[in-house]
Amino acid sequence: MIAMTAAPRRWLARLCATAGLLVTAVALLIAPASPASAHAVLVSSSPAASAVVPAGPEEVVLTFSESVRKVPDKIRVIAPDGSRADRGEPSFDGTVVHIPVDPAGERGTYLVSYRVISADSHPVSGAFTYSVGAPSPPPTDTGDTDRADPVVGTAVKVAKYLGYAGLVLLVGPALVLALLWPRRLDRRGPARLAWAGLGLVVLATLAELWLQVPYTAGGGLLDVTGEGFSSVLGSAFGAAHLVRLGLLAAAAFLLRPLFAGPVGRADGVILTVLGVATLVTWPLAGHPAASPAPAVSVVVDAVHLGSMAVWLGGLLMLAAFLLRRADERELGAILPIWSRWAALAVSALLLGGVVQGLIEVATPGALFSTTYGRLLLAKIGLFLLVMGVAAYSRQLVRRRVAEQRPAPVRRAVWVELAITAVVLGLSATLVQTPPARTANEVAASSAGYFTATLNSSLLSVQVELDPAERGNNSMHLYAYTKENRPQPVVEWKATAALPSAGIEPIEIPLLPLTDNHATGEINLPASGDWQLKITARTSDIDQATVTATVPIR
Repeated sequence: MIAMTAAPRRWLARLCATAGLLVTAVALLIAPASPASAHAVLVSSSPAASAVVPAGPEEVVLTFSESVRKVPDKIRVIAPDGSRADRGEPSFDGTVVHIPVDPAGERGTYLVSYRVISADSHPVSGAFTYSVGAPSPPPTDTGDTDRADPVVGTAVKVAKYLGYAGLVLLVGPALVLALLWPRRLDRRGPARLAWAGLGLVVLATLAELWLQVPYTAGGGLLDVTGEGFSSVLGSAFGAAHLVRLGLLAAAAFLLRPLFAGPVGRADGVILTVLGVATLVTWPLAGHPAASPAPAVSVVVDAVHLGSMAVWLGGLLMLAAFLLRRADERELGAILPIWSRWAALAVSALLLGGVVQGLIEVATPGALFSTTYGRLLLAKIGLFLLVMGVAAYSRQLVRRRVAEQRPAPVRRAVWVELAITAVVLGLSATLVQTPPARTANEVAASSAGYFTATLNSSLLSVQVELDPAERGNNSMHLYAYTKENRPQPVVEWKATAALPSAGIEPIEIPLLPLTDNHATGEINLPASGDWQLKITARTSDIDQATVTATVPIR
């Protein structure tokens, strides 16, 4: 009786541990996003931000750090009277965007707002002003070019996680059934698992295509237009996903006979080619395609992804089927072969991760100073933990073969799978996080730039001041809730004072760009430690005031 109750308890403990790690993985996906940072950087503009030009230009030119694509009707130039000053569609030439404007427009301050898609398929948005003749109160853009729905961002990461999970469920059964599965064992269980994996990959691919429209254009889950969807399908991102669907459909015809029984070498070769081609569609639709060495990054990322699928998929087959159904003689033949495969897969995984990390992180300091770098360190830590468990498992396998007796490897395999579920969550978050090299570009392009997050009991305010020097400065304010979600603000107020020089508070005129984002221009006449005071009113009775000291050179 004791033995009968102990086994369910062990299973319950394993289940709870696995569930806890899975919850951690999901938490990584749905954790509140920090204020958005772009994957491409606006390097310069003509006219420059906050510049005062003597006559109206014929075009506004935006130059980014990498190639960008158009989001329909998301680039605007607003005249001082609130009317549209841009004329016709903007033209895109790699990293440069030309926006035709009316040179005979009125004198005053113009607002340029933009939302474009970077080369790695992520949206880039922002706004700045310039003045013709003399500054005036800045106009308002009601288009909300940088509004983002946090639900969409979370859904994108969940879809990517499901795609990775489906790839593991598909590759593991297909590989083991083709090369390691004992003939006497029934194939129906692994076949169901593989079909479920194929369905997950197809579902995730379709979801990513759908979500890419509101993710890049802004809006909610259902804000998908025909024009926006056509734009996504016509992009490199859309082409990679459509090719993936076609390759999966072709592979399905060859997977059916594999799941029924052994297949010939020709079918195996064709399935391998289709599998490799399918793997390449993931890096072609993400960061590697826009890296400084795209050919190397795409190949390395495909190897990294394939090694992950082989390793985790094989572990899953061991834990779920082979260790339970195969006899001692069969396991004695299977486990040494799988151990060598796992060693090769892990070596390729580690090598690919190191190469890709060097490309995307760029500098050692970025490992600690950027979100991407810290996520990568967390992934490396978990990977080393899994390596320890895997080394223990391999030692057990060797002992099993040498002593010809059973070794308790199932528990170690389940621990490996549980930890790697969290690694998959980190991977899905990493592909949606700006690479550290991009963060370095942002830092390099904003020398003399001041930014800080100011907290109160009601909300937090992110302050950006550029260039944080004496003279004209541009200010951006972003309000967030305690859960780091966008916080709508009814009214903004801000002042700047320099008590050491006897300069009383100067009111900063602010222009709301979205419900949680405002911008303003101020001329700071002297250097020193300026005292910034910001008040955000969120309702008729609720408001919060935060302060900051800003060093001005």
